[in-house]
Amino acid sequence: MEKVAQRALELADRPELSEAEVSITFVDDQQIMDLNRDHRGLHKPTDVLSFSQLEGEELAALPEGEPVLLGDIVVSLERCAEQAADYGHSFDRELGFLVAHGMLHLLGLDHQTPEEESAMMAQTEEILGGLGLTR
Repeated sequence: MEKVAQRALELADRPELSEAEVSITFVDDQQIMDLNRDHRGLHKPTDVLSFSQLEGEELAALPEGEPVLLGDIVVSLERCAEQAADYGHSFDRELGFLVAHGMLHLLGLDHQTPEEESAMMAQTEEILGGLGLTR
């Protein structure tokens, strides 16, 4: 998953993020449901959550060459396994998808509109394709 995160940073073409640090934590459905409830007000499990340490202007104005704590990604391995089976692809591909999705959120992308969702999906697939995680 480190390679997925690195690939997302490379494709972002942000030299100031060359020293970025990201925490990736794997949890079960109960743990992610608790986080989803506490931070988003949704009392249900989800597949991935991202917690950015930087927002908006902070992310846009980072100095180059300094360590950057970008944020945290939390993935439910239970959701990952279920979704991989539902979508008919490998666990590794689904896990890569979720980490890439979380990374793109940390990099400031979102999917509130159909256009944003399409752009985010295209970037996610570019990340995964570059690592051979296509099935």
